[in-house]
Amino acid sequence: MKWKIGDVTITKILEVEVAGKATWILPDLTAANLATVPWCRPHFATADGQVVMSIHALVIESDGRRLIVDTCVGNDKTLTIPNWNKRQGPFLADLAAAGFAADAIDTVLCTHLHVDHVGWNTKLENGRWVPTFPNARYLWHRAEYEHWSQTDQTVYGPVVQESVLPVYEAGVVDLVQPTHVVTSEVRLEPTHGHTPGHVSVHISSRGEQAVITGDVMHHPAQCAHPEWRSSADTDGAQAEQTRRDFLARYADRPTLVIGTHFATPTAGRIVRDGGTYRFAV
Repeated sequence: MKWKIGDVTITKILEVEVAGKATWILPDLTAANLATVPWCRPHFATADGQVVMSIHALVIESDGRRLIVDTCVGNDKTLTIPNWNKRQGPFLADLAAAGFAADAIDTVLCTHLHVDHVGWNTKLENGRWVPTFPNARYLWHRAEYEHWSQTDQTVYGPVVQESVLPVYEAGVVDLVQPTHVVTSEVRLEPTHGHTPGHVSVHISSRGEQAVITGDVMHHPAQCAHPEWRSSADTDGAQAEQTRRDFLARYADRPTLVIGTHFATPTAGRIVRDGGTYRFAV
């Protein structure tokens, strides 16, 4: 799946897309509550009330550079979530098949450093975790790294030890500010709350605009109910306010919104819907 934003190309590389219960991450996203948001069907919810969500990376081609935004769960990781533990998926092969060999990526940009956004930062090689993208610089918001370098993610497993510290210790990380300009067409946008240094990614080219959400929202239903918070929020109240601000900022504008966990078709526009919002695809 690809999108063109002016001269920029964005390509989705899927790791996993599943239908099931999501109350472990969005406690309010019960089948009964989801039924009150009928426009989520058929793409983001099933007829019987299951939630459809995705884990994917997004490759941005801009100014002759190739950036990968968020690196999913990864293979061989020691994780407490059974379907994520010791995965053996074809992500790198799929990335290469889409035209992006790992050594052709020159920037890895993590919206934040949660488990499902950093997995392919590293790969297991001869018993050691090494950078997956050997020619890339890894860009993280400084506050995000400083938080997670002192805070464990043991609820998910040794995430920092397997997917964060190895690239930092390899000397390939640039700690940047939340409005960092990556290329003339790509910049970071501060969207803190879900984590202390969470950012979204704004793309602008030839008058066209797009934004990659990160985990400002996990599911499109949060457009209708921004008060539905994630159990993984560091600061739930701030995350909710950031989400409300994000929705107001992009509603009824020609800005393509690409959800980091939104199932296929993944991208759409935020439109006002009475006193709240809807995700239109």
